[in-house]
Order: sequence, then C-alpha cells, then structure tokens
Amino acid sequence: MILLDKPYVSNFLKHTIQENGYPALALSPKEALNLNESIDLIDNEEAISIVKGNGYPMFYTNSENSIDWIEKNLHQTKLPGIIDLFKDKVRFRRFLKEFYPDYFFEEISIDDLLTVDASGYPFPVVLKPKVGFFSVGVHKINSVKEWNEKVRKVEAEIEKVNTLYPASVLNAGSFIAEQYVEGDEYAFDAYFNSNGEPVILNIFKHFFSNEDDVGDRVYLSSGEIINEKLKPFTEFLAQLGSSADLKNFPLHAEVRITKDGTLFPIEINPMRFGGWCTTADSTYFSYGFNPIEYFFNQQKPDWKTILSGRENKLYSIILLDNTTGYEPEDIRSFDYDKLLQNFEHPLELRKMNVAVYHMFGFLFCETERSNFKEIEDILRSDLTEFIEVE
Repeated sequence: MILLDKPYVSNFLKHTIQENGYPALALSPKEALNLNESIDLIDNEEAISIVKGNGYPMFYTNSENSIDWIEKNLHQTKLPGIIDLFKDKVRFRRFLKEFYPDYFFEEISIDDLLTVDASGYPFPVVLKPKVGFFSVGVHKINSVKEWNEKVRKVEAEIEKVNTLYPASVLNAGSFIAEQYVEGDEYAFDAYFNSNGEPVILNIFKHFFSNEDDVGDRVYLSSGEIINEKLKPFTEFLAQLGSSADLKNFPLHAEVRITKDGTLFPIEINPMRFGGWCTTADSTYFSYGFNPIEYFFNQQKPDWKTILSGRENKLYSIILLDNTTGYEPEDIRSFDYDKLLQNFEHPLELRKMNVAVYHMFGFLFCETERSNFKEIEDILRSDLTEFIEVE
C-alpha cells in the first residue's frame, strides 16, 4: 500500500500506482496532491483492514507527513515503534551506543540553546532538530565562539519553514548537539524483505562545496560508487535490521565513511526513499528500474547487468535551494532555460515556487565522467546568475 501526502507527489509515482494498481490512500485533498481522477484511492477503513493482523505490513510513502496517520491507525503493527526509533534522533543515538560507545551527543531544549554551557563539547559538533527533515536547522559549529551565532541562524531557519511540516517530520522544540564525523557522506535507498534481508536499490555520494557546507545541493551516483559501497552498506544494514527487527520495510539512509573505513550512520529515514520523490525517480531515469516496484515485488537489482555500458556515466540529483541571499518575496523569477544550458544531458527538471517551498526545484542529470566540471560549477553556485529580483 502507498500513502500519499504533501508536499510533493511526482508524475513518476502517480504512474507507478496506476501501472501496478497499488492501493493508495491520500492523506491530503486530491487537489493539493495534484492527483487526477484516473488514480483510484482507498479510504481509511479499507487501508486499516488491509493490514489487520499483519505485524509487518508492506507500506511505502512519498512523505513523512504520513507518519501521523501511521501512529494513529497502525498501533497494532510494529511500524509506529520502528518509525519512532529512527525519527527521534536522541533515541536513535542511544540505540547506536551499543555499536559506537564513545560517540558524543546531547539533547538540548530550544529554550536552552543560547544558555547551555557548550565549553565541554568536542568541537566541531553538529546541531540539528531532534526530529528533522532535509537539512533544515542543521549547522556545523566549530567552536564555543560560534555557538550563539549559529543558534540564531537555526532559529531563523526554523521560523521560516515551520508551517511546511508537521511535528512528526520537523520538531524544533528540542535539538541534539552531536559529534561531527569527518569523512565522505553517502545516501542510499534500501528495503528489508519479508525474511529481514536487506536489498540496496541505489547509492549516492553527497558532495559539499566546502568543509562547513551541510546543504543538500548535489547527490551523485555512478557504477564506481555502487560497486565500491554495495557490500559494506549491505553488511551495515544486515546488522541494523537484526537489532531493530526490520521486515517489509523501506528506508533512506545517510552515512559517513571515516578515513579509517568506519561506517557511521547519520540518519535512517523510515517508510520512504529519498524525500520529495527524488532518489527513487532518479534511479529509474538513470538505471532503468523502478525501486518502488522492486520493493513491493521483493526484487533485487542485478547490478552487473544494470551498470554495463554506464561505466563513464554520472547521475546527479541537484537541489536548487535558495542560497541567493535574497528573500523569496524579493525574487521575481528564476531562469530555468539558462540553468539547463549548463548541463549536457538533463533528465528531469522540477520547478517549484520558492515563496512556498524555499527552493526553486530539482534537476536530475546524466553527465559524462570527463565533464564533471558542470557538477562542480552548480555545487559552488549561489544561483544568483539565474534569478531576477524586484
């Protein structure tokens, strides 16, 4: 079953539902989700009856906004407890203590952020909402001196987007300060099948413009990245799934790999693949298979066959976040045509209202390895070259 909710339902997801006849429940009005009449929707009672008596129901959602519905209606299953384990960053860090006993973290109330004694923290640290989404309110802080300055930035960011997400997705009443893990960051989609075995469906490397960057501008996938990380990431998931008792469960993971090869999980996002219908859709455009179908059909990618002929290809997800320095109300337009001219093979462009979503959209691209400069350029851009201001 698929749960649909704001902020965004892609055409690819809608087509997947129609093509396969998956039961789908809309948790917001159809008009708000841009769903046409050809998509048959079930109601609450039917959705609940489908999973009755099943402790490990097979659910997929496009949005963590649906967590509220799951908590209210599926308490007879294991899902609410598993979701809370991953969404509550403090609980998740306590869970990880078994595997990383020396890792530092501390929970802080939003009211105490400016008065907490941070002098004993092992800087650099990362400050983030206890329950969060994307990189909203996330900042790397290098010293006690920087603490108050970054805290005020966090408070301003939270105030701007607080109305976009429910408390189950973004809850800024409490924060976590945690040790910053040096190393390369990766994101990947995966699921646990009915036997509790993990299956990885894609792997992206998260690129940053500098060492203080914590944004989400560029995620890049390639055959080289997948071949190198498939085995260690699968082994990590097997350990995680055994400890958390995961079955029939999709997720989106973000991890870091330190210089000595240690894998450390940054976060596990339950019940979905990449947010805003990004990573699953990108995987289809890039590699030709549908991760959502693979989850429901309990299929495993044949990576050797899939990657054949793609040895020199790079596949990127580019988040066009508003880094221009201008407030949305001061931006008259964004030149998407000019943007597209900077890329050799755009796969999909998704335009968004910056005044509503605080970003201009997403761009999926295929790039020849020899032309990596086009990825570097957009990574370092503040996007001012594409906007017209009032």
